[in-house]
Amino acid sequence: MKNTSLMRRIAAMLYDGLLVAALLIMATLPFIAVRGVKPVETGENHFYQLMLILVIYVFFVAFWTRSGRTLGMQSWRLQLEKFDGGEVSIGTATIRFFAALISWAPVGLGFLWQLWDKDNLTWHDRISKTRIVHYPKEGN
Repeated sequence: MKNTSLMRRIAAMLYDGLLVAALLIMATLPFIAVRGVKPVETGENHFYQLMLILVIYVFFVAFWTRSGRTLGMQSWRLQLEKFDGGEVSIGTATIRFFAALISWAPVGLGFLWQLWDKDNLTWHDRISKTRIVHYPKEGN
């Protein structure tokens, strides 16, 4: 087990971002079909906006609570763990999800904070009392 570098986190986020984008496209298709192949106006359709947020939320919370890792995290050998070593509950994952939004809000400062944090943690790591660890291949 090693501390996770910011670059490794970003790589996993980019991978997950592509997966989430694909899910959002699939979730948008029924809305387009109902509108007769017209674009969905996000400013007018609050149900649509809520559904998109729900898709993103379910993606992350489901992976974090089932295996402790999203597909992007799995590719980069990252694992989400609680500080006390316990399993990540739905409540903890929910706190982490919304805290990560706070970390993104000031131009990603909550993520960059890891570069200065004595324990290599981001804002949402601290808020949710979780951390991402790197498990390298055997022999590395």
